[in-house]
Order: sequence, then C-alpha cells, then structure tokens
Amino acid sequence: MEYRPFGQTGIQISAIGFGCWEIGGGYGSIEESDFIRAVNRALDLGINSFDTAEAYGMGASERSLAKALGNRRKEAVITTKFGIGYKGFPNYRDSSRNRVMTQIEKALANLNTDYVDVFMVHWPDRNTPFEETMRALDDVVKQGKARAVAVSNFKLEELERCMKARRVDVVQYCWNMLDRRMQNDIYPYCQKNGIGVMAYGSLAYGVLSGTFSVEMNFDENDWRSRRGNLGGINLFQHLFGPEQFARNLRAVEELKAMAKRYGKTLPQLALRWTTSNPVISTALVGCRNEKEVNDNVGALGWTISEADMKEIDAIFARNGVITEPKMWLE
Repeated sequence: MEYRPFGQTGIQISAIGFGCWEIGGGYGSIEESDFIRAVNRALDLGINSFDTAEAYGMGASERSLAKALGNRRKEAVITTKFGIGYKGFPNYRDSSRNRVMTQIEKALANLNTDYVDVFMVHWPDRNTPFEETMRALDDVVKQGKARAVAVSNFKLEELERCMKARRVDVVQYCWNMLDRRMQNDIYPYCQKNGIGVMAYGSLAYGVLSGTFSVEMNFDENDWRSRRGNLGGINLFQHLFGPEQFARNLRAVEELKAMAKRYGKTLPQLALRWTTSNPVISTALVGCRNEKEVNDNVGALGWTISEADMKEIDAIFARNGVITEPKMWLE
C-alpha cells in the first residue's frame, strides 16, 4: 500500500480510501455482510482511510462501519462528516456550535469509539458564521474527540475565511476524470498551505467503472435514477443526463482499450489518474464487496505515461465530454 502525508496532521493515509456512502442507503442495494468482509479485506491490504457521514442514512453508515471494524478500529483513520439533512433548517444545513457539539457525541456513539481522526463539515452552512463553526471544531480537537478539522465542498473564499478562524487540516472535494473544477484554484491553495485533500467521486459515481450501458436503469432507491438536479448542482445532468451520459460512455469505451494496454481494469486506470495528482492525499471509492477492494488496490504501483495522459484528454474532447462543468457545489 502507498501512504501519503495527510496534510500537516502527522497522519499517514493510504492513497486509496474506502467510501461508506453506499451502506447508508440511497445508492442502490448492498448487503451488510458483504460490506463487513470488504472493510476487513481493505484493512488486510493496508487501506486505512475510511470515510463516512451522519447524512449517509442519518447514522446508519457510521454504525455499519463500527460493526465492520470491530476490534480493528485503531488500524483505521476515520473521517466522518456532519452538517446536512436537518429538517427545519435553510437548505437542510446546520453547522452551529450547538450542532457541532451535539453531533460529535452522536458520531462517537455510532462509531463506538472515543475519538474520530477527522471531523468534517459536510457542506457549508452559510447561515452560521464560519468563525463560530471553526471555533467549535477547535474545541472538539482540544477535548480529544477529534484529531483534525476539515471542510467539504466549500468555495475558495469560504475556505480562506475558515482558515482565518482556525486552520483547516483537511478538505474533501469531488475529483475525477470527468470533474476537474478544483484544479484551477482549490487545489493550488491546498498545496500552498499544506492542507490534506480527500478526493471523492473517484469513479464518477460509477460512470468510470465500465459497467454501465445507455439502456440501463438504476434501482428506484438509487439517487442516480432521478431525472433532475441533485442538491441544485446539476450533477445528474452532467453525468447521467441523456445526451451527456451517452457521450461519457462512448469515451469510457475508448478508455477501456487504454486500460487493457496496461493490463489494468478501467477502474484501476481511473483511480491511477485520480491519485496521480500530487495534491491528493487519499482517493475515496465505494466498495460493495471484497472483489472491488482487490481491484482498487491495483491502481497503485504503476504510472500512466505522459502521452496517455494527453490521450485521455483527447478522448474526452472528441466525444464532446465536459471535464470542467459550469457549476459549483452550492
């Protein structure tokens, strides 16, 4: 396993991380027994990065991860997120001091641990001063209930405001071949300031898995089956809208041929691309079973040539695929 510095936290994090959204629901079906075996296989292979959130089933994912880790908790670097999914709050978000203090206790109970490695704001709550949130998070660290403070999906100016109140140790943003928005300002800022970066959506929510077809239908309880926007960010249309989905899959077929030349699967090629960015500390990918875990680690220990990196860009260009969609995470 390849390990990287997690910003300036002193933590060494595995370059491949285990995303736990699926087990919380809303992402198709997954058997908990398969998940438990997958988590333990990941640990056996040296994966120590595990990412979950309150919003993944409002605690369900956290509880499943705790069950899967069992007495191996100290082998894991656990990131959990809070701040979204609350009825009665604008945009369902709340990152007030009261929420920070209440949720860390719930997270610790759900995860059956006395500390989390990273406590993260899931989405910016623009109705609460960022200074209030950051000071509360700092208190959580001082109390020994978290090792590091993090934010996810914040705009650059918002990240800068947070940094003035309390250092942001880690950030989390979407990053994959089909979504490269962060390369323009967010990632240069993180690199300059030594902030650890977690990449989510590394396989573009399955588009880069190589298993989709234009005729496929997602399960009714899968967010990818919706015909509309997700959280106002137009993510569905960019990846799964009728016209763009077909273009994306045409490009995927060409990428499969490139992966084959390396003796790799398409997910391995896509994850190698994601982790090739030096600013990335850990690339998260959801795993439903041991087979997927085994495949993911095959993304490490080799390099995509400079010529093929350029060819990847050319493949997207000739298929009309947009790699910097004109949208922001609102």
